[in-house]
Amino acid sequence: MALARCMFQFHIVWMSKSLKRVRAALEALGALINIVETQLARTAADAAAAVGCEVDQIAKSIIFKGDVSNKVILFVTAGGNQVDPVKAAKVAGEPLGKADAALIRSQTGFAIGGVSPVGHLNPIQAFVDQRLIEFDEIWAAAGTPNHVFASSPSDMVSFFDGQLTEFTT
Repeated sequence: MALARCMFQFHIVWMSKSLKRVRAALEALGALINIVETQLARTAADAAAAVGCEVDQIAKSIIFKGDVSNKVILFVTAGGNQVDPVKAAKVAGEPLGKADAALIRSQTGFAIGGVSPVGHLNPIQAFVDQRLIEFDEIWAAAGTPNHVFASSPSDMVSFFDGQLTEFTT
């Protein structure tokens, strides 16, 4: 038992700041925490293979920059879907542009490849692909390219006050 406690404490010490922030956000929301470490989850297909689910059960966090607001806008979409930029701009209420890595990091606290839908440094406007609510369980990035967490779709949407809407091709 002492060895197990020691190993757990060692793991916590080396946990990334981003992963800690996601874990803390989920705890604050009262969520059942199921964070899984994978070899690599940079793509939806990789993440789905790692956790044994369908590609569409992976909730991809796609970030755009509002051309008027200069703020990042989050689109959480099913793993097999693509964001349609015209539809996305319409639901966001402003033209959208590419968000570069520096803007994403400064406004969300996450690096590209590990952007979580929860635990952002700043409040974020978020839209959610309706395809995700068709599943009992979905998986999203937990702040690093090799950590994901499971959630029910309804909990996921409520975690970040996301708006269910149509913005995919």
